Amino acid sequence: MNATPVIAIVDDDAAVRHAIGRLVRAFDMAVELYADGPALLQSSSIDRIDCVITDVQMPGMNGFALCEALRARGLRVPVIFMTAFDLQDFALRARAAGAACFLGKPLDETEMLRCIERALATHRSS
Repeated sequence: MNATPVIAIVDDDAAVRHAIGRLVRAFDMAVELYADGPALLQSSSIDRIDCVITDVQMPGMNGFALCEALRARGLRVPVIFMTAFDLQDFALRARAAGAACFLGKPLDETEMLRCIERALATHRSS
């Protein structure tokens, strides 16, 4: 893992993506922003990512498919799922996918930062 954690934020809503990026940067973490899953998967820096925060519902590749694609590549980076749709089914699917956390939108900043810290701690110890 990098000395400064690199957090990838994947969300098709640019305003959400940039707002989360500003928050994470304020806590001395590096941020990479992606409008969709394929953009992250095609990134030359994918191997330097320490945690992924992804929206569940996006056009094309949803957050669950992104997580599966990461795992298929052998990348065990922790994934935090977020959605505006607080559906029990999504929470169950996120747990089944091995999610580090599942967050509802609008995001609670404190809870999101706690999730990132837990995910990074788990990733460091594995």
